[in-house]
Amino acid sequence: MRLLLSNAFLSIVSNAADPATLIVRAHRARDIETVFGNGFEVVTLPGRIYPFRAFIPRRVVADTIAVQLFHINYGKFKDSVADATLYDVYARVCDVMADLQDVATRGSVPRNGFRSL
Repeated sequence: MRLLLSNAFLSIVSNAADPATLIVRAHRARDIETVFGNGFEVVTLPGRIYPFRAFIPRRVVADTIAVQLFHINYGKFKDSVADATLYDVYARVCDVMADLQDVATRGSVPRNGFRSL
C-alpha cells in the first residue's frame, strides 16, 4: 500500500518474518517518524528503492492511518501539502494517474486509446 499523506509518502508491506508487524518504508529520512513518531527504530538501507524502514505492529499502523483519515480537513488534497518538494512529486503522480481514466480530463484533448463519449 502506498500512502500519499499531506506530510509524508510511505509504502507499507507485509513482513514475512513476523505477520504481526508491517514494514513501513520511505524514500525520505524522517517521513516514518513524521507519521508514527520516534517510538520505532528506523533502519537505513542505502541503495534500496525505499532506504528507510521500520517494523511496526499492524494495530499501530492501522490505528495511526485511521487517525489520519479521521482528521482530513481539506477540500483539495494538494492544498494540504506544505512541503514544496512533496507537492511537486504528488502533482506528477496525479498527472500519471490520470492515464487510468477512460475519458480525458476536462479541457484536455483525448489521448490515443480514450473511448469516445
